[in-house]
Amino acid sequence: MKKPTLKSLKEQADAMEAEQAYKWLKSLSEEYGDYVDDLADNYYKRWLKIRAEEERLLKMSAMELEAYGKGYLYVGGIDEAGRGPLAGPVVAACVILPPGVVIHRLNDSKKLTEQARDELYDIIKEKSVSYGIGIVNNRKIDEINIYEATRKAMELAVSHMKIKPDFLIIDAVRLSLDIPQRSVPKADQNSVSVAAASILAKVTRDRIMEKLDLKYPGYGLAKHKGYGTGEHIRAIREKGLSPIHRVSFTKNIK
Repeated sequence: MKKPTLKSLKEQADAMEAEQAYKWLKSLSEEYGDYVDDLADNYYKRWLKIRAEEERLLKMSAMELEAYGKGYLYVGGIDEAGRGPLAGPVVAACVILPPGVVIHRLNDSKKLTEQARDELYDIIKEKSVSYGIGIVNNRKIDEINIYEATRKAMELAVSHMKIKPDFLIIDAVRLSLDIPQRSVPKADQNSVSVAAASILAKVTRDRIMEKLDLKYPGYGLAKHKGYGTGEHIRAIREKGLSPIHRVSFTKNIK
């Protein structure tokens, strides 16, 4: 009987889960030789990576699982994007994920590439029980300060949800909402729902800044998203402030 080619075995293995593919190929390695054994090792390494990723996500789900264990039904994570820039809004998101959901690569948005954020943005919206986005513009930031504007954006995000959370995990902020909440430093690195919110907030804000770049060209908003880069500060000195700049953040630029 003619031995199957490595290509045909790999095609069959690719159609399986990594663990199943590894075990199937190992069962063939004695009969078909070292090349199948080597292929099995590749799937074993892939399986180990998947297990490590699932363990990471399980650890990041601890706060959510604790809240569900106490009887809460809809645990929402909240985070923001855009506290520090010189221009544009601050954007917050609130996300309720189903208990035990696994979204591979889910992490604090700052630890992800733009491509990964864009891909996860769609997956999070698809898999979430509910989500909401809150946006507070630069004029309101100047009026009430960035901390209060951030809180307002977070509260708006909750108000825009079709299903409201009955417990909140928030990245280092307390909100004036009649909802039990847990404020945790660096929650975007330690909570799956807050990490999901960080991605929705970041992608939403980045896309806003890309559109504003078309309306107010010459500042490089699509590139730096309004942050105080050297390029951005030089543009402000040359062109002055645009209507979407934060006056309270740019007083010292001369």
